[in-house]
Amino acid sequence: MNASLWWWALPVLLLPILWHRKKREQTQALPLATARFLPRSEPLQRRVWRWSDTLLLLLRCLLLVTLIALLADLLLPWRGDTVLVVPGSAPAAVDKEAQAAGFADAARLTLPDRDASAWIHAHEREFKPEARLLVVGDAAMPAVLPRFRHPVALRTAPASAPPVERHVAIVSNRADAWRRLFAALDGPLRVVVDAQPGARTELIVWDVPEAPPAPLRAPLWLVANPAAFPELAQAPQAGGLHYVDSPRGRLWSNTAWPPRDAEAARALVADWQRLHVGPRPYPMPAQVLAADASAPAAAASGALRDRLALLLVVLFALERILTHVRRR
Repeated sequence: MNASLWWWALPVLLLPILWHRKKREQTQALPLATARFLPRSEPLQRRVWRWSDTLLLLLRCLLLVTLIALLADLLLPWRGDTVLVVPGSAPAAVDKEAQAAGFADAARLTLPDRDASAWIHAHEREFKPEARLLVVGDAAMPAVLPRFRHPVALRTAPASAPPVERHVAIVSNRADAWRRLFAALDGPLRVVVDAQPGARTELIVWDVPEAPPAPLRAPLWLVANPAAFPELAQAPQAGGLHYVDSPRGRLWSNTAWPPRDAEAARALVADWQRLHVGPRPYPMPAQVLAADASAPAAAASGALRDRLALLLVVLFALERILTHVRRR
């Protein structure tokens, strides 16, 4: 259900108004001894509104309006022109792009991650209708071209991959050969060979025929001798690589291990990154997305939900207090 449909419930404000209009001042009629000399007439009731009734009516109307606003996820746009900065962007580059795009005086907001399109979709209701947006940095490319109700300029560029450290433990009679291959790797990935497998070890190279100790665990195992792991006997195969998930972790096995040269070692690490760590999102190309009035409305963000809930509690408490005072 669309939360904005709750605004159609505003006519319920007529209920407390009608309730208060129907109320009468309750008085007690006492006969007077001299009343028999007066001409007979029917008693009349007058509607008497005291200040407490008016204030109580106002509180009850505000209570209903606040409840409807809470259910409808009220959000008042307050953001103007904004520069959205992808994490990891150099401040000098952000200043340069903001100046070039005419956003020198615009507010700046650092995004939580590289997915700028998802963030804009979730928070687009916070921007005024005339607001413009500028995305600076290594923003991730979405699966389809996004559509927004505000003009969005993308001044993006792929950032250099940050240095990454991976811990590896080697159990092998030819450990020196494995170390030389990992040491030959260049680029941002740095492989640290642990003397013993520990909590930080992400990869264990098991190149001995004996089975590993039962408590030993790791996210990934490179098994050069499948005889130590019976699970690999029926493991599926992809491109010469046998893989299976086990209680110890994910097992990989290949008859071409250990790699023969540095190039084969780089391919091994590339498979590790792609299949186990995950591919790096493709950077979104620089472009300008015009405002699209027919773009789907953003989902409810709940930006004012906590404040409206607190206001609802305060109004309810005041209404109960005033109702109790009036009855006394």
